[in-house]
Amino acid sequence: MSRDKRSEDDDVTGGVLLEKKEKTEKPSLYRVLMLNDDYTPMEFVVLVLQRFFGHNHEAAQQIMLHVHQRGVGICGVYTFEIAEAKASQVMNFARQNEHPLQLQLEKE
Repeated sequence: MSRDKRSEDDDVTGGVLLEKKEKTEKPSLYRVLMLNDDYTPMEFVVLVLQRFFGHNHEAAQQIMLHVHQRGVGICGVYTFEIAEAKASQVMNFARQNEHPLQLQLEKE
């Protein structure tokens, strides 16, 4: 490569062109939190945790009990776009089934 074909911004060491690496940050993660209510059946909560968050039956039951006993529980941790989509899907599914289930996002 002749000198005139290289831009002045190129970093060259010993005749090898080195690419400048841009620093990328890891995306922020968000917890999807489920809030307890006195109306949504426990079985429905377990179904939601399995269908939308990929938990097995035992893990879903443990999370459901945690939500029931403590008022809130973590369904999963995702990037913002995925967390927002999952929360929206779950709340739409809950409304279709006439349940007042509520989810919130919380930055880690």
